[in-house]
Amino acid sequence: MKGRNDWRDGRVIRAETIAPDVRLIEFALDGAPPLQPGSHVTVAVTAGAAQAERCYSCLPCPAGRIRIAVKRHAASRGGSAFMWTLEEGATLRLALPVNRFELSWRAPDYLLVAGGIGITPILGMARALAPRPEPVRLVYGVHQRRQLVFQQELRECLGDRAEMFVAEEGRRIDLAAEIDALSPDGELYICGPLPMLAETKRLWAASGRKPTRLRYEVFGDSGAEPELAFRVEILHRGISVDVQPEQSLLDALTAAGVDMVSDCRRGECGLCAVDIVDLDGRIDHRDVFLSDAEKDANRTMCACVSRLVGGSAVIDTGYRPA
Repeated sequence: MKGRNDWRDGRVIRAETIAPDVRLIEFALDGAPPLQPGSHVTVAVTAGAAQAERCYSCLPCPAGRIRIAVKRHAASRGGSAFMWTLEEGATLRLALPVNRFELSWRAPDYLLVAGGIGITPILGMARALAPRPEPVRLVYGVHQRRQLVFQQELRECLGDRAEMFVAEEGRRIDLAAEIDALSPDGELYICGPLPMLAETKRLWAASGRKPTRLRYEVFGDSGAEPELAFRVEILHRGISVDVQPEQSLLDALTAAGVDMVSDCRRGECGLCAVDIVDLDGRIDHRDVFLSDAEKDANRTMCACVSRLVGGSAVIDTGYRPA
């Protein structure tokens, strides 16, 4: 059972490569409302031989359209590879956007932080905050200069309030200094890879600031380990499921007829978490829902993003025979 999605047919009206590994795709989608900053869209994709769902942050665009930027991952589980095959005129199923990364509009000042393709939700926030009286600063980090996207748009709306950091040129974001510069009730919005988010959360907690003033969104497929096939046995069901490298555990369970509750599909809400009864191998925890202590205990994993590094496990999905 998934969160309620309103699925529609979308038609590609624009598809172009805007950086060596980033493709901008725009859809015409009947019924798509004007988007608020932080919205994301769920797309039905073909990953390998299987059908799956992937979530992408939405870029600013007019009503009736959905615009996203997709980074092509070398170790793609199939989602980004499929999206990169789309050309103008192609059609596929999209769910109407939802927003779980909303601006609060309550802060005295704002810090926006983006890492790599994490600029996609941050761009809309920058455009929304730029004309307001509250101070706003945006810092955007990439490994190589060629990976910077939407520089012109950021310069046009924020000017020198936006700063770019390129690691190969010796410039990295000083997250501690950026946090220190915020007022006590200032808010930080961040989207980027897990290591960047983990460091931000650590520094934010160390600063003694309110947890509710830190808002974040993560990449649903970023992990510390490569995607390998693994097997799970479902307790009380007598079912074993092989999870392929291009599949999430959630998709594999659903395809095998195992009823699952899910919603965000990005490791944020915890609805799809399963209990680990027995483990032969290691877990690559890719969620931001579980605490560090819970991840270290390896008794639970979020099926939408986390996976085993090979091996197998017995999991409990909550099913009990009548």
